[in-house]
Amino acid sequence: MVVKIKKIIKFLFIPILFIFASINYGCSPASVLATGGGSAMVVAEGERSLGAVVDDATIKVNIAAKFLNAGNNLFVNINTSVLEGRILLTGLVDNQEIRIDAVRLVWEVEGVKEIINEIEIGNRTTLKDYASDLWINTQARAVAAKTVGIKAITFNFETIQGKVYIAGITARPDLLDEMIIGLKSIKGVNEIVNYVIVREKL
Repeated sequence: MVVKIKKIIKFLFIPILFIFASINYGCSPASVLATGGGSAMVVAEGERSLGAVVDDATIKVNIAAKFLNAGNNLFVNINTSVLEGRILLTGLVDNQEIRIDAVRLVWEVEGVKEIINEIEIGNRTTLKDYASDLWINTQARAVAAKTVGIKAITFNFETIQGKVYIAGITARPDLLDEMIIGLKSIKGVNEIVNYVIVREKL
């Protein structure tokens, strides 16, 4: 039931991806809409150059294509976050072989420099579990917006069975720490996994 709902959502997003990605490449230096894997994310310019943003969006689209062609529900079950060629994979798959195959496919994509594999083996047993993770994601974005304001769009959140993964780039480690404290207060959060890159201000 959960997989069917996710498939419907994902395949509605596929045509939107290419339309918005094309519009943003040509018209907007501020952000690029990129999707593929288990959810859509906005890859914002933030602390990166426009060239890096475009490169990351291209990598993400290419990974999505690999997962679509591979079968095994990789496109549906695995989320990808891309930051300067650094790939964070999260999600739930049925067995270790699928987990390994996903990493192999990502390494085939040009521009990939590093893969952080946080794919877990298992499944969300009920629609309630899936809804809970979506709710936590929504709350996490609200906490980020309250803490760092407009730059909240430079962070990506993925929640798998109450475990929240954060990816992004920031020059304000103090605000990052404050945001993590806020995330820990969200009902249903079991663990925070932080993959945010901290940079010195230019």
